[in-house]
Amino acid sequence: MVIQDLSKPLNVEKEIKLYSGSGNRELAQKIADRLGLTLSGLKLEKFANGETYARFDESVRGDEVFIIQCIAGENVNDLLMELLIITDAAKRASAASVTAVITHYAYARQDRKAASREPITARLVANLLEAAGVDRIITIDLHSNQIQGFFDIPVSHLTALYNFGDYFRRKNFDWDNTVVVSPDMGRAKVAKKLADYLGCEMAIAHKSRPKHNEAEVMGVIGNIVGKTCIINDDMIDTAGTLVGSIKKLKEMGAGDLYISATHGIFSGAAIERLENAPIEECVVTDVIPCAVANRPGSKIKTISVSDELANAIIAVYTNNPVTAVFGGASEM
Repeated sequence: MVIQDLSKPLNVEKEIKLYSGSGNRELAQKIADRLGLTLSGLKLEKFANGETYARFDESVRGDEVFIIQCIAGENVNDLLMELLIITDAAKRASAASVTAVITHYAYARQDRKAASREPITARLVANLLEAAGVDRIITIDLHSNQIQGFFDIPVSHLTALYNFGDYFRRKNFDWDNTVVVSPDMGRAKVAKKLADYLGCEMAIAHKSRPKHNEAEVMGVIGNIVGKTCIINDDMIDTAGTLVGSIKKLKEMGAGDLYISATHGIFSGAAIERLENAPIEECVVTDVIPCAVANRPGSKIKTISVSDELANAIIAVYTNNPVTAVFGGASEM
């Protein structure tokens, strides 16, 4: 048996390992290419009854493990369980740490009790991730910043806001005749940041909610008449309320309309609604896969945040600030 000579420094270096769940392998591959790493060594299967099986085909003992997972789509619950199971496998295989790179955080809209006897499911998901053994979270544009406080582990919260800003800058709009429109009062602070970045004015849509999960624009604070309007939100789900707001803004005299959102969930008939809506483009990031995006004639466009997520992973691995990557909102 070889005995380590403890009189000399131990030559121990934690290796970085990158793995992908099945939520968004295309984005995971882009991140891996940016980092010069290989996505391999993780076996994911389904048992006949639908249960998830995960096993690492390579050693992760003492390694810094990063798991990229998008928790969205029709199989959102399966993807959440998949992340929990992969994490458990990594911890039981003696990984030094597990960082979950969650490109879309499931149940983020259930972040408070809006009515009696409701759950706070965003907090429940945080508890599940911690119980599974996740040591750190990297995520992007949470539905509300308060979700970071649901965790007792570090959360690196990034934003795609400036990616959208760079995208619209390349269009060379007449910025004196352009306005960033906040879809509601809650997004006003974010809209102001984007407007300042683009050097244009902002406006705020005032909504009423006649019933649960429905909203309609009652008025606009600011001037949108004849102006190019950029509406920025964190997510688009069914797009029903959004398209209704777009039509109302058009009735109020808005010029060309552009939509941008980090998370294009696009449930149900969302894409059909957006394609038929009076807009020029709907721009989303690639954090959630979208098969129809960027096709000829489609109004749905995507921009990639793979470089920023890759830089965030490197910053975490090298113990450097993540906020410097691309305007991260905050880090616990």
